[in-house]
Amino acid sequence: MHDTTAVATPQTPTPQPKPRAGKNANPRYAALYRHYPTIDYLRRRARQRLPHFAFEYCDGGSGKDDAGIKRNWAALDAVELVPRYGVMPSLPPCEVELFGCRYAAPIGIAPMGGPAMVWPGADIYLARAAQRARIPYTLGTVGSATIEQIAEIAPDVFWFQLYRAANNDHAIGFDLVRRAQAAGCRALVLTMDVPVRTTRAREVVVGLGGAFHVDFTKLMQMIMSPAWTMALRKNGIPRFSNLRAYGGENFSIADMVAFARREMGGAFTWEEVAKYRDRWKGTLIVKGIMHPADAEKAVSLGVDGMFVSNHGGRQIEALPAPIDVLPAIVRQVGKRATVMLDSGIRSGTDVVRAYALGAAAAFAGKAFLWGLGALGEEGPGHVIDLLIEETQSAFGQLGAHVPEESRSVVIRHKGALQF
Repeated sequence: MHDTTAVATPQTPTPQPKPRAGKNANPRYAALYRHYPTIDYLRRRARQRLPHFAFEYCDGGSGKDDAGIKRNWAALDAVELVPRYGVMPSLPPCEVELFGCRYAAPIGIAPMGGPAMVWPGADIYLARAAQRARIPYTLGTVGSATIEQIAEIAPDVFWFQLYRAANNDHAIGFDLVRRAQAAGCRALVLTMDVPVRTTRAREVVVGLGGAFHVDFTKLMQMIMSPAWTMALRKNGIPRFSNLRAYGGENFSIADMVAFARREMGGAFTWEEVAKYRDRWKGTLIVKGIMHPADAEKAVSLGVDGMFVSNHGGRQIEALPAPIDVLPAIVRQVGKRATVMLDSGIRSGTDVVRAYALGAAAAFAGKAFLWGLGALGEEGPGHVIDLLIEETQSAFGQLGAHVPEESRSVVIRHKGALQF
C-alpha cells in the first residue's frame, strides 16, 4: 500500500536472525503463556505486583483520565484489515531490514525515561532480551545504565535516544554523541516531542513530581511488594547513569534530577538537528514527527528515519493518535526515509496494522514496562515472544507470506488525517 524504502546508513551487517521456537517448542514460554497469553494480562499482574507509585509511573499519561493514551489505543483498534483466502496457509517469517541491519521482526523497544523506577535494573534486562531476540533496543538519556554498558550487552541492536541539552553550545549533548559513536551505537534518536514540561497527574499524586525520596507511604508500598524490593537491593537505587560523568563525584539523586532539569529541555530546533547530523556519522532518527511538512524538513536535513509519535500520550492529550497521521507521512517521505511508529502498541496485531499502513517497524514502551512489573527480569523476553508470535499470526491470517504482502490488503482506516 505504501512504499517505505529505507535510506540506509552503511554499517556492519548483523547476522541473519534465527527463527524463534514459539510456545509449543519452548517450555518456559509455554509455562508463562498459560498465565500471560497477552500483554493485557501482564498489565493486570504488574498492577498487583508493583509498588503503587511504580505502577502509576509506568501506566499513566497526561490529561484527564489518560485521554491521550486511550486515544492511541482506540485509534489502533479501529484500523481494520481485510484478509484474502485461497492461498497456501503459512506462519510467515517476520524478519525486516532497518538501516542496513536485519532484525527478527518489525518490532522494537522504544526509548523510555527512567524504566528502572518501574523495575530496578530494567535497562540491563531490556537490552539483554533485545540482543537475544535481535530486535532494536533504544537506551534513553535518563536510563539507569550507561552507553558503554549497553553497548557491551547489546552490540548488534543498540540505539541511543538523546534529549536536548543546549547549554554551553550543546557540550553535554555532543559528548553523549561522542560516547555513543565510540561505543558502536547503531542509531542516534533525537527526541522532538517534549518541547515543554507538562503535568502527569497520576505521578504527582503518588509523590513523583520531583526528586525521588522514600516517605512512609512509599516504604509501606515497597514492603508490600517484596519482589520489587529485592530487585532494588540487587540493582541499587535508580540513577541517571549517563549524566553522572557531568555532575561531579558526590552526585546525589536529588542533584541528578536538578541537573537534568537545568541542563535538558525543549525540542531540538531544525538548526540543531543539522548540527547533530554533521557530528553523527551513523543512522540519524528524529522522534515525535506528527506532520508531513516536519517529515519533509527532517529529510531535507539528511535525517535517515523518523518515529511518528505523540510521546505515548504522556505529554498532552489533545494530539491525534500517531497511527492516524502515519499514512500521510509515509506518502510524503516514505520513499526517502524509514518511517516507524511509536505510541500505543500493545499487540502483534497493532504491529501489523502499523506495518500495513506503511511503517517499517512499530516500537513499544509501556508493554515492556508492564512485562517488567509482572515478571521482573523475565518480562522483556516474554513480551518479545508474545509480540513476535502475534505478529506472525496476524500476517498469516491476512494471507501475507512475507510482511510486505500485508501492504496490499484492503484497509479501513476512518481516522486517517488528511493534510
